[in-house]
Amino acid sequence: MKSTRPMPADKTYIQQRTTTTLSSALWALLKRDLTIAYRHFGELMHPVIFFLIAVSLFPLAINPDPMFLQKIASGIIWVAALLSTMLALDNLFRSDYEDGTLEQLMLTSHPITVLILAKVATHWLVTGLPLIITAPLLGLMLNLPDSAYLALFISLSLGTPTMSLIGGIGVALTVGIRRSGILLTLVVMPLFIPVLIFGTSAVEAASVQLPFSGQLYLLCAMLIFSLSLAPLAIATSLRISLN
Repeated sequence: MKSTRPMPADKTYIQQRTTTTLSSALWALLKRDLTIAYRHFGELMHPVIFFLIAVSLFPLAINPDPMFLQKIASGIIWVAALLSTMLALDNLFRSDYEDGTLEQLMLTSHPITVLILAKVATHWLVTGLPLIITAPLLGLMLNLPDSAYLALFISLSLGTPTMSLIGGIGVALTVGIRRSGILLTLVVMPLFIPVLIFGTSAVEAASVQLPFSGQLYLLCAMLIFSLSLAPLAIATSLRISLN
């Protein structure tokens, strides 16, 4: 008679099954959040529309002279990008908190930090990526030199995900507070300042054909640092907000 005792599980098989399950969960979460975002296309366009309006108003309010705009173009674009990112931050966890999805995510067997990275990635895809695509067009309007476009693209590509990660910490801390917009601004704005400084500095240096690799290295270091610590900070903040 054959023994019915279960055979010891293969560790490699278990690891592969866990990896597959986690990847499926990540894909399902990304697909869900992107679908929800594009169903509310009007709200999705708010940061981009704000970005366009804010940059377009500067020449009217200050000075439309092309040479003058060229000197301040990097600062205008970066400040508008920062404010546009903050405009969309409150939606990062708010809807999930209100419908109970956030509690289910915290109770899942998958690493919550990985799932948080998926949600932050979705936020960047629907907010930061459109800003990066739109920024060169606004650079043309502000007479940005040709030598600065590469620095603008790279600095925004490094800076916008960093702001999404840092902003996620502030959103997690204030998600349980109604009308937390002002409080969220006070929490995350000081943390955004280094990204703003080095991003603007990189574009300004490129505008006058000076080396800008140092600023990009610092932005890259900030991004790596945020990727390493922000998910842990967000997870801890969410647990505090849900208790």
